[in-house]
Amino acid sequence: MAGKISNTPATYTPSPTSQNKKRPSIVTGSDWVRPDGRGLHQCRPAFLRTGAVNSASGSAYAEFGNTKVIVSVFGPRESKKAMMYSDIGRLNCNVSYTSFATPIRGQASDSKDLSSMLHKALEGAIILESFPKTTVDVFALVLESGGSDLPVVISCASLALSDAGIRLYDIVASVSMSCLGMNLVIDPVSEEESYQDGNLMITCMPSRNEVTQMTVTGEWSTPKIHEVY
Repeated sequence: MAGKISNTPATYTPSPTSQNKKRPSIVTGSDWVRPDGRGLHQCRPAFLRTGAVNSASGSAYAEFGNTKVIVSVFGPRESKKAMMYSDIGRLNCNVSYTSFATPIRGQASDSKDLSSMLHKALEGAIILESFPKTTVDVFALVLESGGSDLPVVISCASLALSDAGIRLYDIVASVSMSCLGMNLVIDPVSEEESYQDGNLMITCMPSRNEVTQMTVTGEWSTPKIHEVY
């Protein structure tokens, strides 16, 4: 994130706030209890497994609370003839939602934006030089949207790439944090995301201590930004 964070003004706004609903006043209190009873800095119970799609080169399935994702990886396979020669491999990513993923049809996030963000999160972790002139395709399908969809997709996709035998510098892990009034909550559910003042998502390679992607949306006070770090 370029530039210095000034002490004034008191808020940092890299993009429009994602707040959709009027936040209940109780959310701003220090004794607020999360909808699923978790602690503020506690992630949801997670389940992950590989080999979820037999026809794919590699695949993985992930559940983080009510968020359910399946990712299939195909390749490396020969790039389209129309594409120019490249001495490094290419990565294609696609994120989509099932028609029943959200309570209201059409409520899902923009798939094009999510596909681009998934690509950015994974590209830095893949040793592209290991499969020149070929392409690896990553298809992520959100079966149920329960909040923090993109971090779950990224983590699941990294596991699927590993299952496909794609050479990686490290497994990629991702998590998001929402700012709700005076509270910072990790791994927010859909209800919390609908009331949030801002959201920060970070994707990293843990063993290398390297960040592959970080996105910040909404309004963040300077003290809150420092608290996250």
